[in-house]
Amino acid sequence: MRTVWLVINLIVWTVVFGSLGLILSIFEWRGKILGKFAQIWSKLLLWAAGVKYTVHGYENLDAKQNYIFVGNHESAFDIPLAFAGIKHHLVSISKIELKWVPIMGWAMQAAQHIFVDRKNHTQALESLDKAALSLRKNPRSILLFPEGTRSKDGKIHPFKKGGLLLGIKSKLPIVPMALCGTGSVAIKGEWKLKANKIELRLGKPIKTEGMDYKDRNELTDLVYQEVIRLRNEYSG
Repeated sequence: MRTVWLVINLIVWTVVFGSLGLILSIFEWRGKILGKFAQIWSKLLLWAAGVKYTVHGYENLDAKQNYIFVGNHESAFDIPLAFAGIKHHLVSISKIELKWVPIMGWAMQAAQHIFVDRKNHTQALESLDKAALSLRKNPRSILLFPEGTRSKDGKIHPFKKGGLLLGIKSKLPIVPMALCGTGSVAIKGEWKLKANKIELRLGKPIKTEGMDYKDRNELTDLVYQEVIRLRNEYSG
């Protein structure tokens, strides 16, 4: 019953906020209104699922600074947890297939989310170059899941270096984060939800100024180890 209620809310609020956001984006091109809608949308979905969440480590961040938030990915609930818990103007790096999904994809475009063709390495790197330029013109924070896909076994798998290159290219600090407990709420392939408590744990920002392409492996490993450390602090 809870799953059906969640699906109803997902459809209704996606249509409501997506449509309203598309209209308002005509007057506000930076996507901040849609960013606020995404945060409200995420909180409503967590509420509909009966999931309570907490955020730890936000005191590590500067409200006026933009960041690249990098974390593990084990559940569809990672996205609403991140958007609900992070107060910064946030957009995601998403797969290109989502770009033209009716209403949701259109709203993501209007909100200036970043789309990457994961199947084409050259185009993916070109997308990151365009994203770095876009971030200079319209500063905002980025949500990134560098595992590339959801973990099926709950373990944090090695991070891909491509997305983290955006931190080097844009010179934005990277915030390691651990999304904890989401995998126990919705298990991939199962039509059932558990109203468990989940946590978003934010680490201290890692500066990327002065780094270049040759530092990508070291940066990726540093962020990966910090995400694991944050996840290990979770006692739920």
